[in-house]
Amino acid sequence: MKVHPIVFPVSALVILAFVVGGVVAPGWMGEWLAAAQSWVTGTMGWFYILSVGAFLAFAVYLFFSRFGDIKLGKDEDEPEFSYMTWFAMLFSAGMGIGLMFWSVAEPVSHFKSPHRGAEALSRGAANEAMVTTFFHWGLHAWAIYIVVALALAFYAFRHDLPLSLRSALYPLIGERVHGPIGNVVDIVAVFGTLFGLATSLGLGVLQINAGLEFLGVLNSSTTNQVILIALITLAATVSVVTGLDKGIRRLSELNLVLAVTLLLFVLFAGPTMLLLNAFVQNVGAYASDMVKLTFTTDALRDQGWQRGWTMFYWAWWISWSPFVGMFIARVSRGRTIREFVGGVLLVPSLLTFLWLTVFGNTALDVGMSGGEAGGALLSSETPTMIFMMLQGLPLSTISAALAVAVVTIFFITSSDSGSLVVDMITSGGDPDPPIRQRVFWALTEGAVAAVLLLAGAWAVDHMAEGGEAEVDDALGALQDAAIITALPLTVVLLITCAGLVKGLSAEKRTMDPLTRMASRRHPSAEVSRERVGPADGGVERSSAGRPPAVDSTSASAQGHKSWRQRLRHLTSQASEHRRLERTPEAAEKMIARFLDETVKPAFEEIARELEKQGRVADISMRDREAVLVVMHDGAEEFSYGIQGHIHKRRTGVAFPEQPDTSETRVEHRAEVVLRSGRQKDRRLREWTRETIAEDFTREYARWMGW
Repeated sequence: MKVHPIVFPVSALVILAFVVGGVVAPGWMGEWLAAAQSWVTGTMGWFYILSVGAFLAFAVYLFFSRFGDIKLGKDEDEPEFSYMTWFAMLFSAGMGIGLMFWSVAEPVSHFKSPHRGAEALSRGAANEAMVTTFFHWGLHAWAIYIVVALALAFYAFRHDLPLSLRSALYPLIGERVHGPIGNVVDIVAVFGTLFGLATSLGLGVLQINAGLEFLGVLNSSTTNQVILIALITLAATVSVVTGLDKGIRRLSELNLVLAVTLLLFVLFAGPTMLLLNAFVQNVGAYASDMVKLTFTTDALRDQGWQRGWTMFYWAWWISWSPFVGMFIARVSRGRTIREFVGGVLLVPSLLTFLWLTVFGNTALDVGMSGGEAGGALLSSETPTMIFMMLQGLPLSTISAALAVAVVTIFFITSSDSGSLVVDMITSGGDPDPPIRQRVFWALTEGAVAAVLLLAGAWAVDHMAEGGEAEVDDALGALQDAAIITALPLTVVLLITCAGLVKGLSAEKRTMDPLTRMASRRHPSAEVSRERVGPADGGVERSSAGRPPAVDSTSASAQGHKSWRQRLRHLTSQASEHRRLERTPEAAEKMIARFLDETVKPAFEEIARELEKQGRVADISMRDREAVLVVMHDGAEEFSYGIQGHIHKRRTGVAFPEQPDTSETRVEHRAEVVLRSGRQKDRRLREWTRETIAEDFTREYARWMGW
């Protein structure tokens, strides 16, 4: 076992207690979920609405901000995927069970029971239904994903912190992210991810069962749904145990092809010209009403609709965000923040709008046309609506079977990938946790989904009235679980936004060359030069420029060598670096040598100078780290550390369950560690004794307010 000693056992015990309680007392579980959901939405509904609006505003701010040119990765990292491949991956991240379930069900539900004043079953209700559906599936959902994905990518790929949500708090609390606060954040992320997954899996099995009943294969019942969950979860578990990573990858690619095939079939078999016109109109109406819808809380009317729809969606996206965010982060390495935000916010939203228009407006056209097909669609239950829509088109049996296959494969791949994400969190950010732990979480996800369906079924059988939303009562427990578990995660995401601003601000200050910082305080420094030696033709070198790519020898000593000597030195050093980058063990030795031969002498020289100025400097050497603490009047005044670490970069890894067949490249790097966060990530050979002393002086001056 490779688990976090706190996060794993706490998460596992609480979730297993939930599963046992749901099996033993489904009635109590259903009542508890309903009561908790009622309190959350009645008391904190405004908080959900305001928070999601803030996430969208934050994403737009990042796009236009001065942070836009910061890379999600090292400065030399380049994107691993072309724009087309990247966009396809982003869409596949959001295009899953939920979109299959609701692309017909939500527009038809709003069409039958409009919320914004239109007459039921009218053209006005149809227009409002599409705008509302766009609102729930558009920019706001992707803005939530951006917050999580950006935090994971920035801290993991640029600063090599654990690939876990706790890392997002590093600029705010420093090393305490590895203590109790970080544990709480990861536990919240586990609960949100697992219940978000369980909600999607529950919706998926409802639709699979409805499709099989439509095809005359299996009647729709809670018992059959639990059996389906067990069978499909078993299939996902087998893929984990047998290591069928390539098979899962091909299955994901196949499913994307099948989904696009289904989309094109409905587009051309349905009212094609109506759909093309409706797409343009829907996007325009959504853009026009977006601000008003964002801040609508139904303060002066019954909030039942708001709880069942908007609050459910916001909570669902938030609880789903650690999973989708990790996927988006993994495929976005090397992108700038501006490129990342623009791509993630706009392109998947437009593709989602196209999907919703094709399926939603086709269903509305069938419903408004009347006749047997329209009546069957409008009177059907929520999970069955997509099949009733397909019944109004040619080849309905084939298209319905295709839809069932798409949802089933989404179930398998979501369970497999979701178990990996949860396992990574509970193992402390380990990107390759043991398989047996993934098996545990895959089974747990299926068990939670089954318990939620059992609790919902009990509510249908024993309660006189169902939920207040215009959806089937059997979905109530799924909605309740998403809304409840997303509340603490919302708080974490808001804190993440604050941490990102602080971390990006610190990063931006360190991106500029040393010359800019020096010249801003002392303009004369920009033209301060030194002769590099009589034998090199009088070439001048700026002492305030970017640190030269040399090893631990001081810059002044290098300056007295002839150009031939220095050239031989540089080429031999380059060969040594290439050799050392091949193995982590060799890189460990180089880090130790760097700290002992370069950092420690530089700190000792700084300490001697500080003592002349009445300060006491304490130097501590730890594994991979050297810290210099300035003491004044018996109290710590300033802390400056340099930390060596090994960066293992793998190329070609995109989806979590894909195999990593690429070669690992090892880089030895050093970071300056300040109380405000991690900064100045550079290769070891870019630091010298002189540049370390210069950088310390600059940071000390900044801390002093100069």
